[in-house]
Amino acid sequence: MIPKNHPRYQSLLLRHKIVKAYKNGILADSGMIAHGRGEAFDYLIGEKTSPSAHKAIKAAAATLLLSQNPVLSVNGNTAALVAEEIVELSEVLDAKIEINLFYRTEERIKAIEKVLIGAGASDIYGTDTTNLKFIDGIESPRATASPQGIFDADVVLVPLEDGDRAEILVQSGKNIITIDLNPLSRTSKMSSISIMDNIVRTLPLLINESLSLKKESKNTLKNILINFNNEKNLKESLKTIEIKK
Repeated sequence: MIPKNHPRYQSLLLRHKIVKAYKNGILADSGMIAHGRGEAFDYLIGEKTSPSAHKAIKAAAATLLLSQNPVLSVNGNTAALVAEEIVELSEVLDAKIEINLFYRTEERIKAIEKVLIGAGASDIYGTDTTNLKFIDGIESPRATASPQGIFDADVVLVPLEDGDRAEILVQSGKNIITIDLNPLSRTSKMSSISIMDNIVRTLPLLINESLSLKKESKNTLKNILINFNNEKNLKESLKTIEIKK
């Protein structure tokens, strides 16, 4: 039991969720390493959502609302940390949820599907191995995609993503939104919109922003995107990193 007055309570709570997810077969062992790397960057930004991240979240919400076929891509870390928020966001946006894994096994697919169903999801894509297509140019198991989901999507939210797939998905004409605490990662650089923030903070903010912007006209949403530059925003994100002595 982690006492709530512990100075690292929230961080330790997330670690506990990650370890539990690994033990339950939801997470690959490399997922724990990825979480630790992200945690280090979260320390450097002061464990709070920066103004540049808020800008990216607003642009992401506008992009998703303008989409014809938005898809939320889910891996083990995402399922372990924000399964309920993913389901809520999918309902707000009328977006599909697709399980997509680098270390794909049937056992992990079933374990993550169970978590998402427990969080309230009904239709989950990417679970039927016999009904998957391959995205050209990706040399990893994440090349698979549901024909009705990521393969046919115009906008894909790919939190905690690998850079090679982000790059290929962008090259295939899709708008790719990533959530990545490392602004220097290949994923951040290759994505259409890069949110440098902890996913547990980003998802609630993205839900609220989407609900707010739902009331706006398409022209208003388009103007938000016209005024957003991902490369410039990433440079602003870098300025938020402080090494405290």
